[in-house]
Amino acid sequence: MFPGSVRFHVGDVVELKKTHPCGSKEWEITRTGIDFGLRCLRCGRYVLIPRAKFEKQYRRMVRYAVSPLGAPRPEV
Repeated sequence: MFPGSVRFHVGDVVELKKTHPCGSKEWEITRTGIDFGLRCLRCGRYVLIPRAKFEKQYRRMVRYAVSPLGAPRPEV
């Protein structure tokens, strides 16, 4: 499992180590599994990358789609 026991869900927003050419580092997860689907929050570009590459590029969680305990977080 991923170091630190971070679980990823569709709708989570993460920060990656490298910047996208548009200048953003924040991505929304749109698909999980063997590949991760990510959408850039600045320009809207969609990419599909292997899980291993995603885990190397992952820096931190910006916003959770669900609470760490599993219950959905209320929309603000």
